[in-house]
Amino acid sequence: MPAAAPVGRAWFGGLLATGVVEVSTDPAVLDRVGWWAVVITFEGDVRLWRFARQEPTALPAALAPWQGLTGRWASSLGQRQYQEGVREIRRRIREGEVYQVNLCRSMSAQVDDTADPAAPGPWALAATLAAGNPAPYAGVIDVPSLAGLPATRLVCASPELFLRRDGEVITSSPIKGTGVTAADLLPKDTAENVMIVDLVRNDLQHVCRPGTVEVTGLLEVEHHPGLVHLVSTVQGRLAAGVGWPQVLAATMPPGSVSGAPKSSALRAIADLEPMPRGPYCGAIGWVDADAGTANLAVGIRSFWWDRGRLWFGTGAGITWGSDPAAEWAETELKAARLTSLASAPAGSPVTEGVHR
Repeated sequence: MPAAAPVGRAWFGGLLATGVVEVSTDPAVLDRVGWWAVVITFEGDVRLWRFARQEPTALPAALAPWQGLTGRWASSLGQRQYQEGVREIRRRIREGEVYQVNLCRSMSAQVDDTADPAAPGPWALAATLAAGNPAPYAGVIDVPSLAGLPATRLVCASPELFLRRDGEVITSSPIKGTGVTAADLLPKDTAENVMIVDLVRNDLQHVCRPGTVEVTGLLEVEHHPGLVHLVSTVQGRLAAGVGWPQVLAATMPPGSVSGAPKSSALRAIADLEPMPRGPYCGAIGWVDADAGTANLAVGIRSFWWDRGRLWFGTGAGITWGSDPAAEWAETELKAARLTSLASAPAGSPVTEGVHR
């Protein structure tokens, strides 16, 4: 439905979009017209904003520098609870219920959530992250409440491609396997990556022409600030008549952050995680309906404002070969650099310690 006024901004990949002219919760609009910013939660709630104008530009400067956080980070699962969850997933694997589950926890800290544009907000935090943790799928969405959609203030620093579209070609690059260096990657990481590649291939085969889905990159090591990832790439050509509703129905939530088989993994996640993930592990990015292009990241390494708190998620993939203490340590590794950046005022050194 039409928005009341051209407000709101979004920035992805060097493109600044301004002036929301339409909002929707229906993915079918992504096949019609215009440039859309997209947030889809892990649970499947869809938020879409069509912007009137787009222009190439670097990340816009914030009106005030990031001030850091005043409180400590709280976690939805403590170390003991998380490790118990790992043991429960291993029990389910032993019983043949599931092969792999991504077990996550939500972290949050108190933050000033004022809408005053002069106050440090998502643009200030995005500048801090760009300086201290540049990411291939960095982005910002800063939109007030419009036409029934709640206000959304979100900063994405994701390293993972969920879906890229270029005409009929659709590409996904799941990450499975994390270490400080490549030497830390274990046979368990390789097995887990291959398992998720098979899941992504299966998802895409539901919407692609027969015989076109292929693995174009397998078990490649990518280097990111403070850690490395094991990444594979799957590509296919969409079948005639397939649009965004069908693509998202076949692929959401992303396989790399759910598990295999996906339906069994989602049951385990619902049983073991005490709260919804929200944008974390969902899809964040943009769709250009006019050009037939899109870039949606897996919503990891991302921050969002909600109820006076700044939220961030972290997790690890659990297999039969998982060690509970090592999986907890992986969640700490993934969170440490980014939560340190968010906790400190702009320009402060990054402290890559853990947050318990």
